[in-house]
Amino acid sequence: MKNLIKYSGIALMMAFGVQAQAQEVEVNVLQIEESPESARYMPNFRYSDQRGLDVFEPKKDTDEVFDGINVRLGGAFAIQFQGLDHENGGGVPLMTIGDNFNLPTANLDLDVHLYDGVRMHLRTYLSSRHHPEPYVKGGYIQIDKLNFISEGFMEDVMDKVRIKIGHMENNYGDMHFRRSDNAQSLHNPFVGNLIMDGFTTEVGAEVYYIDNGFLAMGSMTNGKLNQSVSAPHLDNPAILGTKPSYIAKLGYDNYFTDSFNRDDLRVRLTGSIYHTSESANAYLYSADRAGSRYYLVMEGVDASPKGNFTSGRFNPGLRNELTAIMINPFLKYNGLEFFGTYERASGKAAIEADDRTFNQYAGELLYRFGNNENFYVGGRYNFLDGELASGEDIDISRYNLAAGWFMTRNILAKVEYVNQDYNGFAPTDILHEGSFNGLMFEAAISF
Repeated sequence: MKNLIKYSGIALMMAFGVQAQAQEVEVNVLQIEESPESARYMPNFRYSDQRGLDVFEPKKDTDEVFDGINVRLGGAFAIQFQGLDHENGGGVPLMTIGDNFNLPTANLDLDVHLYDGVRMHLRTYLSSRHHPEPYVKGGYIQIDKLNFISEGFMEDVMDKVRIKIGHMENNYGDMHFRRSDNAQSLHNPFVGNLIMDGFTTEVGAEVYYIDNGFLAMGSMTNGKLNQSVSAPHLDNPAILGTKPSYIAKLGYDNYFTDSFNRDDLRVRLTGSIYHTSESANAYLYSADRAGSRYYLVMEGVDASPKGNFTSGRFNPGLRNELTAIMINPFLKYNGLEFFGTYERASGKAAIEADDRTFNQYAGELLYRFGNNENFYVGGRYNFLDGELASGEDIDISRYNLAAGWFMTRNILAKVEYVNQDYNGFAPTDILHEGSFNGLMFEAAISF
């Protein structure tokens, strides 16, 4: 009861703290209108606030209005109160952790309508768990028309085609649209991301075909998270180089009419593949430099929040050859919402003779209610299993229970209970018979 009172007090303090800032933030956002006549209109764009919920790839709209360069400045802020406990089999001592606030994180977004059919996006992490100093996450140019070549050039083709080019968040799977991206966490109904977090930023190009709910995407990247022209493998064949990575996605997303002639049922199903045949270091499951939300869980006595920034996640260690597939169903009927993930990752490190495989499953069931679905409750179950390089067959399971309140469309307060268990790890591994559980509170602003 004492902890419940304490946690409730923390939640109220966070809620009123962000609400005190609501008026100023909401005044700015109210200037952003849906109509092309707005001075801050941004075409083919996913909003960072509540309007971006359940949006995946931005809609394809060629009926845009361009009357000069238009700049939209946005940002995000998030802070959590963590009340977690952890334990293991006792072979390796764990750090003692207590109940307190995590490091606040912040993003800065710049979106520019450069020309008719051409938009630029740039995201900078102003502070993150791994980097307290600002650094650029990535950015891209999105092309929905080719009018910069000549008016109406290939208009019939570009009505259904989109091109993205940049050092950007690559479109592998649908889960990356619902995960927390450093401070941008309004689109994640929970506090943490998946255990095996498929997310990377690489230099490349994506080409989309979008037509009546059907989606097809093909992409090629240079396979590198950290860009460099050094190529020691050209002088020494024993050193691995990095070949291009290939990404593809197919899907269907549409609304269906129910017996009352209402378009209330939305069905989306996508399948994605990411493949690299050779890499000095494949980053698909380690590219998130922002860090995990569960600070210092299952870490040793000498751990630091920055140095051990992926606590609570799992990297299968498929460093040099990797093929991953992800299938995501999404169903929404009125306020009831289901989002699922099946992921299979196979590959190996250079020192391994045979491929290893990991399977990940996740299911989220939410109910959104209230005016404009400003409240929600829900749960997520996440499970993965596979073989370690050392030979152990392991599995990790997690369940989350969460509730959230959109105080405005830019401000979200959420609470989560999380429980995660580790099985099959060797007695000398810090994760042997490990588990962590407890409450997380998060307050987030995005505009």
